[in-house]
Amino acid sequence: MSQLKKVLITVPDSLLQAVDQAAKGDKVNRSEFVREAMKLYLHEKKKRTNSEKMKKGYQEMAELNLNLAETFFAAEEEAFSSYEEKLAECE
Repeated sequence: MSQLKKVLITVPDSLLQAVDQAAKGDKVNRSEFVREAMKLYLHEKKKRTNSEKMKKGYQEMAELNLNLAETFFAAEEEAFSSYEEKLAECE
């Protein structure tokens, strides 16, 4: 582990009691519990941020994708009609 730094924080008694109980249940000391909680929070925050970026990207691409689908749908319909005509000629 990298060099440890001491940090002074202020928390309500009820939160500190809950942390101490959870740390005891996990069989770690308060500092280790808080370190792990901070890591988990930062990891979850990064996941949320990435999800929001992806959502925004998909929304921005939606109009472009719709335009492409509409453009190529017409071309595909035309090709399919031509294919059906050629099949009918073979019968």
